[in-house]
Amino acid sequence: MLKVGMIVGSTRPNRFADTPVQWLVEGAQARSDLRLTVLDLRDNPLPFFNEPAPPSYAGGVYTEPKAEAWRKRIGEFDAFVATVAEYNHGPTAVLKNAFDSAFVEWQRKPIAFVGYGGVGAARAIETLRGVVIELQMAPIRQEVNIAMEPYLGIVQQGRSLNDYEYLVQSRGAMFDHLVWWGEALKAARQRTSESGAAV
Repeated sequence: MLKVGMIVGSTRPNRFADTPVQWLVEGAQARSDLRLTVLDLRDNPLPFFNEPAPPSYAGGVYTEPKAEAWRKRIGEFDAFVATVAEYNHGPTAVLKNAFDSAFVEWQRKPIAFVGYGGVGAARAIETLRGVVIELQMAPIRQEVNIAMEPYLGIVQQGRSLNDYEYLVQSRGAMFDHLVWWGEALKAARQRTSESGAAV
């Protein structure tokens, strides 16, 4: 079973993120091919990146104890999902900082994105795709974009994400592809580790 970490990418009061998080947990619980663990950045308050040298120069080790704990936690997972809020056409600072607060542990693992807001956080997700590629991750094509119409339907009309069939289908496709890439890359990492080849 694939171990998937879901990073909750917003920490502000009254955040919308809790709605898609619960919906993603429910979707994951209906599957037998993955186990989803919530990694809430509220529960992992990371200092903003303040390392005296780039992690690539230090073998991925961090001097900040909270960053060290975070990177070791990240190392436990085979794949990731991140919820993405969009602020001024970009991702939240806390989410970008969470990516900066680990290095080796991200490498050769897939990640999927679930965005919400005016255009379903598509612009913020596009920014993050470049970030995770630099971290040697594999961002999958399938994403979930909760745009303004369902967002307002939930916030103002008491609807749920399950009322939007296209979002339910997007969630399923996202998990399907995340598992495919997760299993493929997990096997490749294991082969590399067994052969002693350089990463």
